[in-house]
Amino acid sequence: MTKKIGIIVGSLRENSFNRMIAETIPELEPSVEYELISLAELPLYNGDLDRGDGPESVRLFREAIKRADGIIIVSPEYNSGIPGVLKNALDWASTPTKTAVLRRKPAGIVGATPGVKGTILSQQQIRQTLEATQAYVLPFQKMYISQVMDKVDAQRRILTDETTRSYLQRYVQQFIHWIDQVPSLD
Repeated sequence: MTKKIGIIVGSLRENSFNRMIAETIPELEPSVEYELISLAELPLYNGDLDRGDGPESVRLFREAIKRADGIIIVSPEYNSGIPGVLKNALDWASTPTKTAVLRRKPAGIVGATPGVKGTILSQQQIRQTLEATQAYVLPFQKMYISQVMDKVDAQRRILTDETTRSYLQRYVQQFIHWIDQVPSLD
């Protein structure tokens, strides 16, 4: 059976560099199925709204994560940290605690930035949040894309830098392998 990977972009900006990276992933490793999981309609997390299935947008978001064999988060770094919209989405995906859709879900993290340091701080915070939800974050593998504006074709919305494409392809292949390893962790 074909694996399904959900891709979550931690930016709402239509021409986000991270969205371009996310949209490139399926062409780098076509052996699996992909679904882009949107954060755009999620309300701010509020425990008062988190009853039953929660708001419709939350229900759909959680179902998309549940359908995926694993998720890859592709996110920028804002002010040396995790974008608020992504943290909000991860909070929605982390409840209810015992049946949260992120619990025991294989997860990978990729990030792109125009800066020279990549998304190191943001990825640390994303990893910390995912680990708190008991997601299985791909260990030892990091995918930081710095100076991204020099590595994409913004008109065609794709990653064009061959070295970065090769690293990203290997990262996705490692993630697919990680999905197969996770059942042995239970």
